Amino acid sequence: MNENKVKMEEVLASKGRIKILKAIISSGEINLTQILHMTGLNYRAVIHHINFLVRAGLIEELRIGRARIYRPRWIDPRIKLLEELLSEY
Repeated sequence: MNENKVKMEEVLASKGRIKILKAIISSGEINLTQILHMTGLNYRAVIHHINFLVRAGLIEELRIGRARIYRPRWIDPRIKLLEELLSEY
């Protein structure tokens, strides 16, 4: 998946993806356990959506030992748009 070819309708087509994006954007940096707790989604769904968002270039995954930290890819202008949109809901 090329990050420039991902349409916003694909990103926003899933309630789960929206919940995850909202959690990551509002937190700045967050680990997987926190995402699971904040969204109420199961592990498999969260991993699926995170992988999609990483491939789309919207979030970054940092690995520190075994821990995985997720954060918005702030240099992508779509993140600012999503931040404004999601802050309303």
